[in-house]
Amino acid sequence: MKPFTKQALLVALLALFLIGSAQAEALKLAHSTWVGYGPFYIAREKGYFKDEGVDIELSVMENTPLKMGALMAGRIDIVASTADEFPTYMRNGKPLRYILAVDNSNGGDGVVANKSIKTVADLKGRTVAFEEGSVSQFFINALLRRAGLTQKDIKMVNMTATDAGVAFTANRVDAAVTWEPHLSQGAATEHGKVLVSSAQTPGLIVDVIAVRDTTAKEKRKELEAFVRAWQRALDFLASNPDEAYQIMAKGVGGWLEDPEEFKGAVTGIEYLDIARNKEMFGTAANPGVLAKTIDDAIAIWSDLGRIKVDNLKSSDLIDTSFLP
Repeated sequence: MKPFTKQALLVALLALFLIGSAQAEALKLAHSTWVGYGPFYIAREKGYFKDEGVDIELSVMENTPLKMGALMAGRIDIVASTADEFPTYMRNGKPLRYILAVDNSNGGDGVVANKSIKTVADLKGRTVAFEEGSVSQFFINALLRRAGLTQKDIKMVNMTATDAGVAFTANRVDAAVTWEPHLSQGAATEHGKVLVSSAQTPGLIVDVIAVRDTTAKEKRKELEAFVRAWQRALDFLASNPDEAYQIMAKGVGGWLEDPEEFKGAVTGIEYLDIARNKEMFGTAANPGVLAKTIDDAIAIWSDLGRIKVDNLKSSDLIDTSFLP
């Protein structure tokens, strides 16, 4: 083989190696089936991730313990979930960083109750259905704390949000912590009403993007690109809603695969652009509402014996350095 040919072959092999390495470095993002995560698919479909300089591999994982375990073990780079959930899966020596808030529940979650129950304080001694270890448990506990009660003051019935809504509609429990469409369905019954919705508790149920501290340090440029692509996706949604809903429904899939169903569910949330992120994150000197939510979550989950990290506080989690 001539020297020139050998050199050309080496160059070609090196190019293939570099391409393969670049492909292998895609950041893996896992999320559940939820409208708040739809813009990820706009960013992928429209090429915003790659335009900004990052390759994101999206996957739906409904099992929260499995998803969080994969994040903590380094098998997944990024997880989207509610802000209250992450502290319960953290361990000493493996810190996490919240780099972006993606959506705020604005009526999509809530407590549906019998009409005889006028206030959260009236839940004392009543049967309340919600899923243990979920955002629903955090939500009801936050409401109970504000009313001067604890979970011990109610009779918990452990079931998923969907089953809780069905149980209430069938009048088998006094109240249920659930989300749409079960919230509206329960309120439409002869015996039911919405006692409290997330529209009355802004910032209490917020979905965030979390990464390990090592990922935040080693993949800073890629994560900054991810945040820029998120903003571009929201801009596209604002200017091209019909196409955007088609993309998001197809991408998220599941019970949201119908664009009209997806569009209807979006009415219960608020997508958070960079400006709203800065408001909700705040600063070290002037923390935003998200800091209060995280501190409430740490206190509630600690009381329930689910926090395994010593002296954890919101400032350990919030990282505003990725916001442009």
